Amino acid sequence: MHGFANPARFLRNARWLMPLCLGVGLGVAGLALIWGVMLAPAERLQGETVRIMYLHVPAAWLGMAGWMGIAGASLAELVWRHPLAAIAARACALPGTVFTAVCLLTGSLWGRPAWGTWWVWDGRLTSMLVLLFLYFGWIALSQASDSSAGAGENRAPAIFGLVGAVNVPIIHYSVIWWNSQHQPPSITLGKSAMSGDFLVPLLAAMLGFTLIFAGVVLARMRAILADQQAEARLRRKAFSQVEF
Repeated sequence: MHGFANPARFLRNARWLMPLCLGVGLGVAGLALIWGVMLAPAERLQGETVRIMYLHVPAAWLGMAGWMGIAGASLAELVWRHPLAAIAARACALPGTVFTAVCLLTGSLWGRPAWGTWWVWDGRLTSMLVLLFLYFGWIALSQASDSSAGAGENRAPAIFGLVGAVNVPIIHYSVIWWNSQHQPPSITLGKSAMSGDFLVPLLAAMLGFTLIFAGVVLARMRAILADQQAEARLRRKAFSQVEF
């Protein structure tokens, strides 16, 4: 693990991996959306509104995946003191927040014709809204910790990231545990209840947006590292001027 912890090595790998993820991801996601919105058939019961699925489902997946990325990086920071762990967690936070908000927005647009209301306080929707608030709280705590010099405070975002991960399985299993207006999972491990006409473009959209997410995270990690290196150079320059 620590073989990939060297910032210089990471920057060398990210320099080519980031544009590759973004380029392929934009292409695959764009084609998948065109396929789903223009070429895939309408659903028998939901009609044309089912086309929201090709953005809503990837957004939901990446909203949860973003927090799991924060949790995994937090674990690496607390247990193994991985040098890039805190940077990876910060890089996951903003795109995870955006995809969670997109999930809630598209879900509301989908729910209005399907359920007759923009919002219902059932387990899936409420736990997803909680995830958005957790993102807001983590970002605020991370920014506060950056301005604090204490080592104890700097561990607070990592602890919060691990504790907040409890909400992810709640989101996933909420439609099974409770009487939910949200439909149960259509795709489970090893099988699918969806027709191939819907499943193939949906999987392509999920792959494309996942690659976009990965590219954005790598870009943010590079930007955060560049800011830290620039700040370190300014501090060294300031100290050298004071000594003279």
